[in-house]
Amino acid sequence: MNLKGKWRVGRLVLLVIFILAVSLVGLGCVKGLVPIGWSGGAVSDGTLFVGSKEGRLVAINLDDESRLWTEALRQVSQSGLFGCSPMMGGGGCGGAAGVAIYGTPVIYGELVYIAGYNGKIYAYNTEGLALRWVYPRENYLEPFVGGLIAAEGKLYIGGTDGIVYALDPATGDKLWEFQTGDKIWGTPAVHGDTLFIGSFDKKLYALNTADGRKKWEFTAEGSIIATPLVYNDVVYIGSFDRNLYALNAFDGSVKWKFTGENWFWAEPVVVNDVIYAPCLDGNVYALKAANGAKVTEYDLDSPVSSRPAIVNGSIIFTTRKGVIYSLDAGTGEIGQLADFEQDVDGPLTAYEGIVYIHTQDLSLQRINPVSGAILRSVSLKSQN
Repeated sequence: MNLKGKWRVGRLVLLVIFILAVSLVGLGCVKGLVPIGWSGGAVSDGTLFVGSKEGRLVAINLDDESRLWTEALRQVSQSGLFGCSPMMGGGGCGGAAGVAIYGTPVIYGELVYIAGYNGKIYAYNTEGLALRWVYPRENYLEPFVGGLIAAEGKLYIGGTDGIVYALDPATGDKLWEFQTGDKIWGTPAVHGDTLFIGSFDKKLYALNTADGRKKWEFTAEGSIIATPLVYNDVVYIGSFDRNLYALNAFDGSVKWKFTGENWFWAEPVVVNDVIYAPCLDGNVYALKAANGAKVTEYDLDSPVSSRPAIVNGSIIFTTRKGVIYSLDAGTGEIGQLADFEQDVDGPLTAYEGIVYIHTQDLSLQRINPVSGAILRSVSLKSQN
């Protein structure tokens, strides 16, 4: 890599470290700042659920745009990842306060679940958002950054205490736990009876969903916080060592790896046996799923940390700066759809041909990627 390339990578690394330091740690220690987060949306029966940057679960009826809000998730002062609480309001680092939501809600049956940076998991009725249960009931765990996943009749999540938790979706009772070697920021993936989750200890773990027993582990050269993609019995996972790995889902052996110029954070997607992998170097890499051969790359001129959405054969990407692109997976042509001029960190959501983008201004932006029409945004700001 030439000197210019090294300078660019170094600048992006510093940018990401700054983003993480501000968004995951510092907000609660600066008077007057509110929680942020990068929650994506989950849709069921025409209702979209998203964790707002006020620290609330919001339900939006997509037909008439009516909205419901939960009370802000709260906690009593406790140490955060670096000894400072992620709290809001004028109380600095003390007192009860709202907390940030980073993980995307998950819907299972008649309940919707969300995890907060306060170290608690909440279950609400999808109709009316009545609170059903909280885990743990009494105390607080370490903060949750990654999201929940529901599969095999259980809820799964990893915490910054390095523990993978399996919970009963109906009651919130803990069914099992597994201890990794360091913090977990990513959301797990489940394929069959196996759960895959990465850790700051540079390992990807494959766990038995029934009892948490470890099946295998793979060690990369950098931390793994991305959500895995499982396709045709292969696990595709990005790492902070700048590699995207393709691993055999049954034993963790390496099928291939591809090296970018910065970290792979966002979960990739696959269309027509081609992996599209967003990278913090500002590129989206199109790679053959079978062998990792590069088909092409697309320079979006800004870090891409959000999971893309797929609509009618097109892949929709957003840069962190809020510039939206549409890539035709058939022709390989890419074009800019919009520039919202607001930071975007969370995953995109697609429902009935519309893409929803959670921007940092307490808004849910909407765009029709086929026509290119930008629809009226929906405010996530509560009326309280």
